[in-house]
Amino acid sequence: MKLKQITLAAALAVAAPAFAAVSAEEAKQVGSTLTEFGAIKAGNAEGTIPAYTGGYRGTPAGFKPDSGFWVDPFEADKPLLRIDAKNMAQHEVKLSEGQKALLKANPATYYIDVYPSRRTVAYPDFVLKNTVRNATTCKAGSDNLSIDPGCAGGMPFPIPKNGYEQMWNQLVGYRGHNMTTTSANRSWVIDTSGKPTLTSQQATGLEIPYYQQALSDRDTTFSLRTYSYTTAPARLAGVMTGLLDNIDQVGKGRRAWSYTPGQRRVKLSPEFSYDTPVASQGGVTLFDELFVFSGKMDRFDFKLVGKKEMYIPYNSYKGTFFCSSEKAIMPKHSNPECERWELHRVWVVEATLKPGMRHAYSKRTYYLDEDQTGAGLYDAWDQNGALYRSIFNGWTQLYDKVQPNANRTVIYDFNKGNYAYVNDVAIGGYKVETPRGDREMAPEATVARETQR
Repeated sequence: MKLKQITLAAALAVAAPAFAAVSAEEAKQVGSTLTEFGAIKAGNAEGTIPAYTGGYRGTPAGFKPDSGFWVDPFEADKPLLRIDAKNMAQHEVKLSEGQKALLKANPATYYIDVYPSRRTVAYPDFVLKNTVRNATTCKAGSDNLSIDPGCAGGMPFPIPKNGYEQMWNQLVGYRGHNMTTTSANRSWVIDTSGKPTLTSQQATGLEIPYYQQALSDRDTTFSLRTYSYTTAPARLAGVMTGLLDNIDQVGKGRRAWSYTPGQRRVKLSPEFSYDTPVASQGGVTLFDELFVFSGKMDRFDFKLVGKKEMYIPYNSYKGTFFCSSEKAIMPKHSNPECERWELHRVWVVEATLKPGMRHAYSKRTYYLDEDQTGAGLYDAWDQNGALYRSIFNGWTQLYDKVQPNANRTVIYDFNKGNYAYVNDVAIGGYKVETPRGDREMAPEATVARETQR
């Protein structure tokens, strides 16, 4: 199916070479016809996608700051339409292969309620300023596996010229410049019989040092720093894992570590990468599917196809904070009552396995929100060309913190017929805390702190 090109058509059809920084003339679009982060500022011709006007920065009734839960500012919205197996063909141009497969397989129970589109994402001024700077100065290394340290503090490529640049926007997307923690982040796997199993309950911490330029004790070449401390089930209690990713994927790459109470020591875990299954998520997710994509981009060719309009999970306040797992989890799929879908423009990136490289997938397609929230869809195909897995990744704007937070994730395994419901924080919520120094975030210090709780 041919995608409708919305902007930069000629440039996007062919992957650009490395060092493809935009010209000064192109960069004039940023902050004028494009937002500071590179999205089309205007709405669409039909009026079904609104213009961007700065995002949502209000305080809805009932919101309690620092409670861990963010009230839905749009709770009163009603669905504009419902897509199900009967009328899916009328809307398939705006649906992913995973959405269509799920609708076909569950005609009696699954549907997509489409709500009014609201471009609620907002970013701090320093992120916008640095992103505008990056339009003409930020460059990828010759292998597309690194970006300049000088890009730190802003999204690297507001006008991406190839698939690697857009994936860098995903890898170092702004998720706050503080530490975001959870006390009870739960993951569930629902088997083919419909039985849910709690695979892990964890205390987690995540920060993006790349955006912490104001801190003197911070290495801003880290694009991601996250850890998890397992509290349940009992047989896994006390297990810890951590990931440290760098904007230099060749020279420094990922430093992964783990700790088990029986061994009582921290050890490096280089296997926490690529297509290694994530045990805490029941093996339904691979390590390079965390946050939709994470890790090194050396095994696939990433092609930027263009933009198109799609229904994606958006403003997921209800599903994230106010749908308990008992309600959200159904035998074959997540409860559509807990989902909110909106029409948005997305960047489409196709990843094809390079000759001679090994991976569980032969092809992957990413549909990433043009407003760079982290929301979107993802499909992956096995070596025989059959649809293998799909991810639906929703997000919420933590409006008082001016922070996008991509969180509610559902992963469907069409090969095994099961699915995973991860990042369930309905009993603990999120906390935005003061960032910790490099020394405090070292693996040994993290283990000592968490095990003494």
